[in-house]
Amino acid sequence: MIETSWKAARRGFSAVYRRGFFLVALAHPALAPAQTNLTVAADGSAQYKTVQEAINATPQSASPANPVFIHIQPGTYKELIYVQREKRFLHLVGENPDTTILTYDLYADIKGPDGKAIGTFRTPSVFVDADDFSAEGLTFENSAGPKGQALAIRVDGDRVSFRNCRFLGWQDTILDNRGRHYYTNCYIAGATDFIFGGAQSFFDHCQIHCAGNGYITAASTPAAQPFGFVFADCKITGATNEARTFLGRPWRAFASVAFLHTEMSEVVRPAGWDNWKDPTREKTARYAEYQNSGPGAAATNRCSWSRQLSSDQAAAYALDDVLGGQDHWKP
Repeated sequence: MIETSWKAARRGFSAVYRRGFFLVALAHPALAPAQTNLTVAADGSAQYKTVQEAINATPQSASPANPVFIHIQPGTYKELIYVQREKRFLHLVGENPDTTILTYDLYADIKGPDGKAIGTFRTPSVFVDADDFSAEGLTFENSAGPKGQALAIRVDGDRVSFRNCRFLGWQDTILDNRGRHYYTNCYIAGATDFIFGGAQSFFDHCQIHCAGNGYITAASTPAAQPFGFVFADCKITGATNEARTFLGRPWRAFASVAFLHTEMSEVVRPAGWDNWKDPTREKTARYAEYQNSGPGAAATNRCSWSRQLSSDQAAAYALDDVLGGQDHWKP
């Protein structure tokens, strides 16, 4: 796909800035930020054997000038992971998402200690409650399979980013609950509502893989929030003749989702969007597309209450506009 001029300019500036800072830091070591490094290995050969042990051990002194990096060695880590609210400026770093897997298998109908089903929101394998968190080179998985709602990850923090990660599940893979989140070069798989919630999130050059019939998004964007989920330069795939999907359905009335410059395979249904059996939401849901491609992108049979954006309208969905906020965050 050809990048838009604003996207190319942003990438070029970012790359030049990072290279320039790196070279200056080499010449002037005092300019390089301090950081705390912890290491996890499933075989017990590192400081910590579980990811949660390392998270619990992170110092309270973490700050923008002294972030914490937890380096996770290849392996499968079957554990429930909680990044507490106070654990800011924490970065989880794996070597390769194919070989470094954070997984668990809770699902909504499992009975808790009180004998009642635990429900959707208690199923995430990983729960990120902290602001200023990032992860790269990791797989986040819920391995329960097609047993109903089963979260691979829940994200409640603000200024959270994921780079080169995989998210694997079936129903409700990612709960983007609140805050601003950035996903780039990630692989996200599921079948039903597998990217859902009220967060303001930008998906940049990600592959969205439909594992079965269903819906990609189920946004619950607040009415006063200008953006919900924005997908730019992404790719939607699915098993041929085995999966058919809608781009989204509105979990709440003002759901906001946009797909721009996204390649859509035939897995996407011609109508594109679903009203969740509530025609009144056709008047409030904010569903938009711009210059998408592929057999699933044809606008001819799209539902009448979604929008095909003009160039000027699409320009408003630039990364800085979606995620910048009052603090001008640049992930």
